[in-house]
Amino acid sequence: MKRIARLAEQPVMAWIFRKRFMKFGTVGASGVVVNLGVLYLCQEFLFIAIQSPGMRLNVSLAVAIFCATVNNFFWNRAWTWRDRKHHPDKHLILHFGQYALACWVGIVLQVLLTKLFVVYLYYLIANATAIVLASVFNFLVNNFWTFRSHKPVEEIALPNIPEPEDGIPDPEQDIEQEIGNK
Repeated sequence: MKRIARLAEQPVMAWIFRKRFMKFGTVGASGVVVNLGVLYLCQEFLFIAIQSPGMRLNVSLAVAIFCATVNNFFWNRAWTWRDRKHHPDKHLILHFGQYALACWVGIVLQVLLTKLFVVYLYYLIANATAIVLASVFNFLVNNFWTFRSHKPVEEIALPNIPEPEDGIPDPEQDIEQEIGNK
């Protein structure tokens, strides 16, 4: 437990353990449950009539990813980024469109990785692995674009890495000392 506490004190790790990222992870976990559940239902029951396993997986993935994206958008808007003002003139559908566009690369990454991993792994495990790998990208894009704040960037989500106290000389002081010595 002490190791975890010491690790959490490190600047980059402290950033990761911030509340917003933890909320995003919680919402993402609910999205994983929705994604895997819908994928299973589609693959095993809903689209069983599709004879080609590849085509059935494609259709099942599309439905599962759409359902998980809708789930995550509403929870992220209502909970993760609740403190950020939503533009009153931006319709909910337009905001969802922006969110979906922001997640598009992550979604494409998830599909490609799932298709790659399914060769070696059971399709649910392949999909879960792909979801984890795409989640960091999605957080950054959504934090800085979809649900952006109007505060200065350094106040939003960047890690606070302190400057070293000693050991690295300041080049400006060296130049000022040389000028003063002349």
